[in-house]
Amino acid sequence: MTTISTTTSVPTSGGGSSASQGNSLAAQITRITQQITKLTQQLKDIASGSGSTEQKQKQQELIQTQIKMLQAQLAQLQRQQVEEAQKKQDAANANAPSSGRQIDVYV
Repeated sequence: MTTISTTTSVPTSGGGSSASQGNSLAAQITRITQQITKLTQQLKDIASGSGSTEQKQKQQELIQTQIKMLQAQLAQLQRQQVEEAQKKQDAANANAPSSGRQIDVYV
C-alpha cells in the first residue's frame, strides 16, 4: 500500500508594504504551484502502486480534493497579484500627464 502524506497551509495576509506583499504573493504562488505539481505526480503514481483498488480510489479522491483546494488558493493569490499590479498601474498613470488632462493655454 502506498502512503501519501501532504501538508497544506493557508496563506495569510498581514500588514506590510505593498512591495513585500508582492514578493510574498509571488513566493506563495510558486510554492502552491509546486505543491500542485507534486500532488499531480503522486496521483499518477497511485495507479502503479500497490494496494487494493478501493484504497487507490480513496487516495486519488484525497489528492484530488487537495489539488482543488490548492487551485482555489492559487486563483485567489493570482487575483490579488493582478489587483496589486492594477493599483501600481493606476498610480503610475495618475502621475503621468495624459492627453485627456492637458490644458491648452493661449497667450
